[in-house]
Amino acid sequence: MPRLAPKPLELAAPEREQLWQIVNLHRTPQQIALKARIILLPDEGYNHREIARALHISREMALLWRNRWLELSVKNLEVVQRLADAERLGDPMTLSLEQILQLFALACEKPEISGRPLSHWSVPELADEALFQGISR
Repeated sequence: MPRLAPKPLELAAPEREQLWQIVNLHRTPQQIALKARIILLPDEGYNHREIARALHISREMALLWRNRWLELSVKNLEVVQRLADAERLGDPMTLSLEQILQLFALACEKPEISGRPLSHWSVPELADEALFQGISR
């Protein structure tokens, strides 16, 4: 059975230079530096398996970031933007920072202060009290 060759990834000189700067910058978060290395290695001729071995990651991760880089390259995004994680799915946050802090304060106080005959908060009791106090809806 023939092997499928990975999509070619050829970096322009400015992209390669920016990626090396990201890798070598001491204040670069390690996840971003790792993604930059994942993109630099195919440019040097490494395949997914070799990248995975060299960087101690899964082959799937190497494939994911190579494909993501190629997809985002056509959108003319900056190098750093192409290395960012995709937005997570899910509902947007429904509580404000103030509500979260009020909820933490409530959870830290004893239930008897709120008139609850409990020794510790349970999740349902805490949620019920937050509703009662108008912290959340």
